Amino acid sequence: MITQILEQNRHAPFEKKVDIFNMITQQLYEFIGLEHPALNVQLIPIDRVEGNDYNPNKVAPPEMRLLELSIRKDGLTMPIVVATEQKEKNWVVVDGFHRTIVCKNNAVIKEGLKGYLPVSRLNKTIENRVASTVRHNMARGTHQVELSAELVTFLKRNDWSNTRIGEELGMDSDEVLRLKQITGLAEAFQDKEFSKSWEI
Repeated sequence: MITQILEQNRHAPFEKKVDIFNMITQQLYEFIGLEHPALNVQLIPIDRVEGNDYNPNKVAPPEMRLLELSIRKDGLTMPIVVATEQKEKNWVVVDGFHRTIVCKNNAVIKEGLKGYLPVSRLNKTIENRVASTVRHNMARGTHQVELSAELVTFLKRNDWSNTRIGEELGMDSDEVLRLKQITGLAEAFQDKEFSKSWEI
């Protein structure tokens, strides 16, 4: 059946091929029954993907040039992780911010993708998207401490307990407390839910 669909549309416009690709990958994802976003890669217009405004992962110019070279030589080897932003009807990057910038700004790469990006989609609230971005970055060891602290403060202001922050971000209570101290924003931590190790 799939072979027949592909053969019938071999010379179809590229947009039609994208629709078919997305339909087949969605059906395969549902068929396999493994709920991992990497198994449901979809192609979406690159202009509908936008960076988030909280990404704390900074990449220096030499590394950005290396990333660009890597994509030119090897192609995109993993999808961009996105979440839908209902307000704008766009997709917001959760992981892959710098890969997205390269794909948008490098004409050769953008043309090679025919104006599309392969993405894995997450259905998450803004607070959970922030936590997902932190986890992705921390797992690679690229998350900046000062900006991590700001994001912890953001989560606190969205009624996340210190315990939940620690569990969601893979931190112990001392790490959460240290990030609080870096920001100097004590009002975000007025509940005094601190580590037991600080008690006398």
